[in-house]
Amino acid sequence: MTQLIPLPGCRLVRVARDGPTALTLVAEAKPDHARCPTCRAISTSVHSRYRRRPADLPASGKAIRLQLEVRRFYCCDPACPRRTFAERFPKLLARHAQRTRRLAGAQARTGLALGGQPAARLLAHLAMPSSATTLLRTIRGVPLPKAPRPCVVGVDDWALRKGRTYGTIVVDLERHRPLDLLPDRSAETWAAWLRCQPQIRLVARDRSTEYARGTTLGAPAAVQVADRWHLLLNTRQMIERWLARVHPRLKLLPPITAPAPSTRRTRAYPRAPAETLARAAAVGRWEELYDDVRRRRAAGQSLRLINRETGLARATVRKYAFAEGFPRHDGRGPGRSILDPHLDHLHARQAAGCENAMQLWRELRDRGFPGTVKQVRRWLSERRTRPARTTIWRLQTPSPMAQVAPPSPPLPSPKQLSWHLLREPDDLDADAAALVARVLQDDEAAKVVGLGRRFCRIVRSRCSAAPAKPGITTAFDAWLSDARACGVRVVESFAVSLAQDGAAVRAGLRLPWSSGQDEGQVNRLKLLKRSMYGRAKLDLLRRRFLLAA
Repeated sequence: MTQLIPLPGCRLVRVARDGPTALTLVAEAKPDHARCPTCRAISTSVHSRYRRRPADLPASGKAIRLQLEVRRFYCCDPACPRRTFAERFPKLLARHAQRTRRLAGAQARTGLALGGQPAARLLAHLAMPSSATTLLRTIRGVPLPKAPRPCVVGVDDWALRKGRTYGTIVVDLERHRPLDLLPDRSAETWAAWLRCQPQIRLVARDRSTEYARGTTLGAPAAVQVADRWHLLLNTRQMIERWLARVHPRLKLLPPITAPAPSTRRTRAYPRAPAETLARAAAVGRWEELYDDVRRRRAAGQSLRLINRETGLARATVRKYAFAEGFPRHDGRGPGRSILDPHLDHLHARQAAGCENAMQLWRELRDRGFPGTVKQVRRWLSERRTRPARTTIWRLQTPSPMAQVAPPSPPLPSPKQLSWHLLREPDDLDADAAALVARVLQDDEAAKVVGLGRRFCRIVRSRCSAAPAKPGITTAFDAWLSDARACGVRVVESFAVSLAQDGAAVRAGLRLPWSSGQDEGQVNRLKLLKRSMYGRAKLDLLRRRFLLAA
């Protein structure tokens, strides 16, 4: 029995069944003496006895209930302040503990893997019951592993509460393991952490000014490396900001090729009159806000002041302040409809002269259409060549779909369009290539897109595992001079920001390091945080994250 359930320092006295699912083990200490914990004197004089009943790991699916016969001894040293002391079992359980060390370790590992409440539910089925509060307290007591002192680190931010509270994650890029979680993303906190690690010689980061300033303050001798993925992301964001300003102008450009005729839907079904009026009213309110932002900007107010006084988001204020006109949306494209599989039949029947919605619905119903006649009537109302017999004579007007030519295809949103514009022409499909060619008819668009693609080629040429090309920094410097003199404000501002962070950008183009490891560790951290329903405080989340790694 002692081989199945080892009891270090103890002798098994007897084993008894305690119901169908539990065993009771009675044990006592092996030696006939004990050592005083204060004066370390050995005593063999027994004062009294009592029992401890700590919880232990289960065996063969049965709960184990320990009963330890504990002796209390007299202390034989007259100078010792203790008169009596109880013998201890340091290898089996801690002082005053209600569970053995091995049970506490098993519960701690389960809590680290699952969290408090999920682990408590599981342990109840494994004959190791514990409350969620006890598990969290146990996790906080687990010592953190000692990691080697890092020399190359990556830093990035993560959201403790998205949009409100952010922290900083630090990753050892050489060993691919997280080092620490910091409570905020300020330069002072990051600099204080770096001062405790004077051996760090390289820091990979995004283009955050706070991390750049913190690295300069905390580790001035370390090389700062701008992450190449963030450089590509900043380029796309620059194109998106420019598109938000000129989007109304680009919508007027004609398509290069006429759209091919198709029986598929090219737009959503018409909205109800009440919804149309509500949408028009909402657009009117946004136009008033746009005019207000433009007036404040013309009066010399800063974007931050406009943001505070109007309550609009900073991105909206920036978009309205620099847009050439009110940024109208073309509306969403057509979504999926249960009528789509039967459009070919409807077009063929309409071409044959059938404009009876009830008749068309009966035919579709025989073909397996699960909808009602309302969908068919709504589709047919836009395509009638003559009014229906049930239409009131005052409303008998020719269908606009039968008289007006189909409009040119709308432009995607600035965010969607920026992805197409920065891709290489060989990577575009036919529709995307036609869309890009339509936009490049504008001279300013051709200039901005050319500079954006050129910078992306410079960055992507270093994204491979091969060594950096000898002239990559020279190409970057030439691009900087051309971008500064291009005459487009958004591109010039982007080039100025890159020049201010030029040393880190050049290091990112020359060196193989990046903050990709940070992004992967942030993804793991998000999974861990969401498994705790976002309720964990920073100390508990930090400990679980570092111990799980």
